[in-house]
Amino acid sequence: MLGQEARVNRWGYFFVAPFIIVFLICNLYPTLYTFLLSFSDLKGLRSDFKLTGLANFTRLVHDKYFWGAIQNTFIIWGWNFIPQIGIALILSIWLSDINLKLKGKPFFRAIIYMPNLLAAVSVSLLFRSLFTYPGGPLNQLLYSWGLHETVMRNGVEIHQAFNFFRNVPFTRGLVAFIQWWMWYGHTVIMLMAGITSIPNSLYESALVDGASSRQTTWHITLPLLRPMMIYILVTSLIGGMQMLDIPFLLTDMRGSPDFKIRTSTVYMYNVAFQGNNDYGYAAAISIGVFAITLVLSLTIFFFLQDKSDLKKAR
Repeated sequence: MLGQEARVNRWGYFFVAPFIIVFLICNLYPTLYTFLLSFSDLKGLRSDFKLTGLANFTRLVHDKYFWGAIQNTFIIWGWNFIPQIGIALILSIWLSDINLKLKGKPFFRAIIYMPNLLAAVSVSLLFRSLFTYPGGPLNQLLYSWGLHETVMRNGVEIHQAFNFFRNVPFTRGLVAFIQWWMWYGHTVIMLMAGITSIPNSLYESALVDGASSRQTTWHITLPLLRPMMIYILVTSLIGGMQMLDIPFLLTDMRGSPDFKIRTSTVYMYNVAFQGNNDYGYAAAISIGVFAITLVLSLTIFFFLQDKSDLKKAR
C-alpha cells in the first residue's frame, strides 16, 4: 500500500509541475525582477544598470503626475463601481427571487454576462470609432438631425461636428461606462451565487412571520451578502488600479484630454515604453500602485468585515 501511495504521489507532482514551472517563469520571476528594477537606474536601450537605493521612490512620493494619475484612477473607478454594484444588486435579487416568477431567467443571465466575454481591446476600438471626430457614425447621425457645435472664427459662425474626446467629463464617463458594461454581468453572477447560498429556511420562516419581499431583502439578503460584497469591492478595486487597455486605446495613449484620463498603469506604461524608457522608475510606479492597492484592500477588509467573524477566528 505504501509503495502504491508513493507512486500516486509522484504522479501528482508530475501533473502539478507544469503550473509550478509556468508560475515561476511568468509570474514570480517578473515580480522579483520588477522589485529589483525599482531600485535601479535602468533606462533606454541599456542592459546594464546600477542600484540607486530609494531614489526612485523618493521621486515617486513627490511626483505630482503620479498622484494625479492615482486621482484619475479613483474617479473613473468610482464612476464605474457605484452604478455597477447598485444595478448588479437589483438584477441579482430579481433573477434569484422565486416569488417573482420571471420568465426566461437563463436567457437574461446569458445576455447580462455576455459583455464580459468580449475583449477590452475590441470594445475600446469600437467606441473610439463610434465617437470619432469629425466623421464618426454618431457625429453623422447628429449632424443629420441638425445637432452640431457652433464656433466663431474671425467673426464667422461655423458649424462643426462634436469633438467628444476633448471633453474631460464625457471621456471619463465613457471609460467608466465601458468598464461598467463589461463587468456588471460578472458582478451579477457573483451576487446571485451569494444569494443562492443563503438557506431557504430563513426566507420561509420570514414569510411565515408575515415579512414582505422588501423586508426579507433588507433584513436577510443584504446582511448575508456582506462577505460577497466585500470580496467584490476588493477585487473591483484591484482591477480598477490596473485599468490600462480601455483608457489607453480610447484616448491618444497618454490619457488626453489634459491627462485627466491617464490612470496609474497608463502613466507607468508611458514612463516605461514612451519617451526616455525609464524602466527603473516605471518599476517603482508599479510597486507604488501595488502598495496603495494592498493598503486600501486591507483597510476595506478590516473596517467592513463582520467583527463577530474576527472574534470567532480568534
